[in-house]
Amino acid sequence: MGPIRGLKRKKKVEKDVDQYTPLHSSSSHVCPSDWWVDFSKRISGTSVEEGNTVTFESLFKLSRKTFNYICSLVKDAMMSKPTNITDLSGKFLSLDDRVAVALRRLSSGDSLSIVGESLGIHQSTVSQITWRFVEAMEERGLHHIHWPTNQDDMKDIKSKFENIRGLPNCCGAVDTTHIMFCLSTADPLSKVWSDLEKNHSMILQAIVDPDMRFLDVLAGWPGSLSDSEVLKSSRFFELAEEGKRLSGQKFNLSNDTELREYIVGDSGFPLLPWLLTPYTGRELSDHQADYNKRHFATRKVAQRALARLKDKWKIIQGVMWRPDKQKLPRIILVCCLLHNILIDLDDGVQDEMPVTHHHDPDYGQQVGDSTDKSASILREKLALYLANKLPPNVH
Repeated sequence: MGPIRGLKRKKKVEKDVDQYTPLHSSSSHVCPSDWWVDFSKRISGTSVEEGNTVTFESLFKLSRKTFNYICSLVKDAMMSKPTNITDLSGKFLSLDDRVAVALRRLSSGDSLSIVGESLGIHQSTVSQITWRFVEAMEERGLHHIHWPTNQDDMKDIKSKFENIRGLPNCCGAVDTTHIMFCLSTADPLSKVWSDLEKNHSMILQAIVDPDMRFLDVLAGWPGSLSDSEVLKSSRFFELAEEGKRLSGQKFNLSNDTELREYIVGDSGFPLLPWLLTPYTGRELSDHQADYNKRHFATRKVAQRALARLKDKWKIIQGVMWRPDKQKLPRIILVCCLLHNILIDLDDGVQDEMPVTHHHDPDYGQQVGDSTDKSASILREKLALYLANKLPPNVH
């Protein structure tokens, strides 16, 4: 099975997704003021004690403004056939009901039966609604993940990265995380999905900007692959190698050394002219150790983004029960889209979430298997430059 890439679209969708344009107010959706009152009455098992009512923000971890925007995105697809979706009492489920059910399923991580029981809906209906939502988000929301094509936007990204710990001309931070699931050892593909920690998992690779926004994602490869192998399978790798990505303005380290645009990643990735990794080993010079500290502080934004993704959309945080491995990459993609929407809409509710960078706490650090000689020389010159030890002319 091949992976689902971050910018993959359905065949019938022809519009360019590399442009974020919010919906005009004329097409925006505002749920009825009494909708939440009615919906909250159907919720069971979420109030702690009598008198402590569940708030919209506490249940969904997003604002009403963001909820309305998401409803606007998926309205046409969610309300097309079939339209006769009801709860256990036979009550018709509105657009707001359906989006709420899907968001609850994705954000809680609870099973279909638990979500259905808590909302008075049959678990098959929860499954049907959630998958319809995933398809609708793929169709209408892909523009929320895109590589910046505007030079001013890229200049802003570089400036923010440099402000972290001084790395110039950096355009992104890359990392991977494992989405774990149960799989019978009798399954003929059990070994393929088994990772180095003996878990069955699927890999998500993400390139992130300084605001923890996903710029490029790739999901679908089995956990048995290394970070380096996943990267080299990606469209991003192909574009970067062809000079069609990270090909903007260069930075002068000295009169004879230019630093091209690049991303940073940990030692599990290969050292390349456009992907700078840390030094490994114990015998590091002062400038190399200093470079490593700057590098770690800069790439940590990717770790924090993946940790927040899993903490917010808990369906991909724990160990899933034998998921459909054809559908799982698409669910992961939609969680990434929702993650970006919260950032794009400046949703303040997510700011209340704890900040951590531990997204794979039980996984050890990988070590890449390849080093580009020219990249090694360039990294050394960058380390010397950061330490103010690089002469103006180095030959």
